Amino acid sequence: MGQPLGRRALLAGTGGLLLGAAGCSAPPSAPVNVSGSGSVPPSPSSSLPATTPWRPDRNDVDPAVKLRAVQVVEAIGAWAPGRGGAAAAKKRVAALGAAPSLVDQAGALLPDAPEAALQVIDAQYGGILADSASVLVVCRQWTPGHAGGTTVDVRLSRARPRWDVTALHPARPGAAAASLPDAARRVLAESRIRLPPAAEADIRSGKVRPSVLRALSGLAGTYRMYVSVVRSGHPLDVFGTSRPSDHPRGRAFDVWQIDGHKVVDPATSRRLVESFMRDAAAAGSYNVGGPVQLSGGEPGQFFTDNTHHDHVHVGFTA
Repeated sequence: MGQPLGRRALLAGTGGLLLGAAGCSAPPSAPVNVSGSGSVPPSPSSSLPATTPWRPDRNDVDPAVKLRAVQVVEAIGAWAPGRGGAAAAKKRVAALGAAPSLVDQAGALLPDAPEAALQVIDAQYGGILADSASVLVVCRQWTPGHAGGTTVDVRLSRARPRWDVTALHPARPGAAAASLPDAARRVLAESRIRLPPAAEADIRSGKVRPSVLRALSGLAGTYRMYVSVVRSGHPLDVFGTSRPSDHPRGRAFDVWQIDGHKVVDPATSRRLVESFMRDAAAAGSYNVGGPVQLSGGEPGQFFTDNTHHDHVHVGFTA
C-alpha cells in the first residue's frame, strides 16, 4: 500500500481490486499449516489433508469481520465428495446467510473437482473503515492430484447482526516467467521465508521488483518470516482512497508472522516487531507500517493504523 491516510482516516488500508489463483507444486499429502486456520475436514474416505476452521484472534480490531470473510471462502473452497460445482457451493453460502451470487465471483477458488479441502493460513486486513472492509484471506487448497491455493480479497459492508460480504476478488498472479533473476531464485530457495501460494506465484511471475526481493533475502538473515501478500490478492488502491497501492506494482510485501510469532498476537514481543520494522527500513523501505508507531526515520517512513494492527507492511519506491 502507499502511505496512510493519517490517524484521522480511521483505518487506512489498501483497497482496489487486483487478483486469480495460484498453483503450488506440493503433493496432496503435503502437511497442512494450521497456524490459526482452515475449513471443513474431508470425509474419512478422502485422500485429501484434514483441515481446521480458522478463528480470529480475540484481540483483533474487529474479529467478526475477519470471521465472516473466512466463512464464505471456506464454504466455497471446500466440499465433500459429490458436492462440487456452483449449485452446491451456492447452497453452502446461502446456509451462512450470505448472497449465493458470490459464488459467481469465486474463480479458481471453485475448481472442477470431485472434492476439495481448504486451509486458511491467515486473514489480514486490506483495509477497515467504519462501515466497509477488505479482508485478504490467504489459503491453500487441495483437490485430488493437485495442491494449490490463492488469496481472496473479500469486500464487506457493516450490517446487523453481522457484516455482509459484498464481493470476492481472487488473486491473479500471472504465469510463471521463463527465467528468473538470481534475486528471485534466492527468495524461493530461502527456507526462512515462507510464501503462501499466491505470493510464491508472484515471485515466479517475475513481476516483483528487485528492491523487494533483496529486502526479503536480507531480512531472512535475521528473521524467519511468514509472508501473507506480495503482489496479487491485494487491493489496487489504498483502501478508501484513489491512491495506488505499492503491492499490485510489485513494490511491497506484508508479513503476518515473525520468528513464529503472529504480529496480531498481543503476547508477541513489541521489541521483536519494532526491530523487524526498523530493519525493513534499513533494507530500503520508504513506507513501513505495523501495529506500533516508531520514532525516527525519514518523515512518514513509519506509520501505524488499525489496518496494520495484524501485519507489517514493507513498501518500496520505483
